Amino acid sequence: MALHLGLAASPTTGLGFADSAVLGNRSVTSVKSCPRAVHHTVKQDGCRARYNMGSVTWPLNESPFTEELKQGRPAQWQSYCAVLSSQWLEEEQELKESMNGSANLAYSSGGARELVTLPKVLSTNTDLALQPRHGSTLRVAYQGVPGAYSESAAAKAYPGCEAVPCEQFDTAFQSLELWLVDRAVLPIENSLGGTIHRNCDLLLRHRLHIVGEVQLPVNHCLLALPGVQKEHLKRVISHQQALAQCEQTLSKLGVVREAVDDTAGAAQFIAAHGIRDTGAVASARAAEIYGLNILAEGIQDDKANVTRFLMLAREPVIPRNDRPFKTSIVFTLEEGPGMLFKALATFASRNINLTKIESRPQRRKAMRVVDEKSGSSVAKYFDYLFYVDFEASMADPRAQNALGNLQEFATFLRVLGSYPMDVKPM
Repeated sequence: MALHLGLAASPTTGLGFADSAVLGNRSVTSVKSCPRAVHHTVKQDGCRARYNMGSVTWPLNESPFTEELKQGRPAQWQSYCAVLSSQWLEEEQELKESMNGSANLAYSSGGARELVTLPKVLSTNTDLALQPRHGSTLRVAYQGVPGAYSESAAAKAYPGCEAVPCEQFDTAFQSLELWLVDRAVLPIENSLGGTIHRNCDLLLRHRLHIVGEVQLPVNHCLLALPGVQKEHLKRVISHQQALAQCEQTLSKLGVVREAVDDTAGAAQFIAAHGIRDTGAVASARAAEIYGLNILAEGIQDDKANVTRFLMLAREPVIPRNDRPFKTSIVFTLEEGPGMLFKALATFASRNINLTKIESRPQRRKAMRVVDEKSGSSVAKYFDYLFYVDFEASMADPRAQNALGNLQEFATFLRVLGSYPMDVKPM
């Protein structure tokens, strides 16, 4: 059953999440003098009434977007509630500013504003509830805090964008799915550390589309508070992969290594607590943001250290043939001799180059148990998902025919995105 509430066709004024219980408990008396309050009340009642006509419910901490059996209605309901809740917040804020404008101006011009110079990091547990969006600047989610390599990747992918930091990868996916941001830029693989498997799993869990890629050279720096020398350091903190990539340099220093959530977060921690015997492995931008000194640059063991990021959106791009394209898919196969060979042959026979293949055990069907006819032995197999990237656009008949052929014997097949390749020099 489709849900039509007469809201704006393109919800761009601000978005968040609310359910019928939250909307039902809101009081209109606090905004009764607002000229559009009655209009929003009508929308609220209509939204709740249409939702109550159905019988589908879901917990607040579970995304309904991935459950196809719900036939799209809860997803639409959640999106419309998001629009409605954000509009209510904006109306209340406008009313408060009109009544207390002088107090707000005094606060804005005081020293308190100077303490908040960086964007707030979104958290899955607290900040995906009601987060209004303002202005027309493209908002791009990334994982980490300001100064992270992911922030640089977002700026490279979308110059001039508003980069929105997120606490976890899951938060970035959900913020895009709930219209809090317009795009997301997330790492998928590193030339030294390999694939970021968490994001492979999240790509399958969420109904988002890969619309591009960007490759970012990683240049690790050793950072410390002003006045601290390398000889003063007793420990170095950073993300575990960054520490591993700087193994030789850190071994020569003879310091204790401690892993934290991300590189820029390590720099932020040292600056916030004024720790003088601890250094951080992070970017030069992190040093600039948090007021740290760069004790050494390019400390990674391998200078050819590159991370590939995916650009995600709610809608796919239109495949074209006038420029190099890449397509990412995921599929599963039945167990049997030569099944993977047969799958890969669909591309080889059409002269399509594969750039990546990765296997991941299925979470919901991790093991397959086969009883031998004799009953004396039991064989156990992993059921795998295969992630494949290949150099061809879905507008290319070769790619269409290859996937048509693959679909004949694949037990599951999904196109994650067909998008322009990053061919810019690094």
